[in-house]
Amino acid sequence: MGLFSHMEDWAGGYSAFRRRMLRLGHVALVGLGILNVMFGLTTRSAGHAAVLPNVAAGGMILGGITMPLCCYLTAWRKSFRHLFPIPVVSVAVGVFLLLWGWFSS
Repeated sequence: MGLFSHMEDWAGGYSAFRRRMLRLGHVALVGLGILNVMFGLTTRSAGHAAVLPNVAAGGMILGGITMPLCCYLTAWRKSFRHLFPIPVVSVAVGVFLLLWGWFSS
């Protein structure tokens, strides 16, 4: 991605849908990776604060893998945008179960 990003017309230009999806996928890859590490450290230090720690961790991992994948696939073909509920729901489930565990204990 970085080899051609200096060219103004690369991937349709800076404000093009394709280029925005590529940037979002790049940020999601890094951001959700960091969020997964912080999630793991939180559940470890809080003594499994999540209600269902394995389900919550699975949701976070699934979201961390599928969000960048959906972004890159959507940049390739717009019809893949219909897959975005998969990472959104999986991350939301992970965060919800973590918060539920905090407030219930």
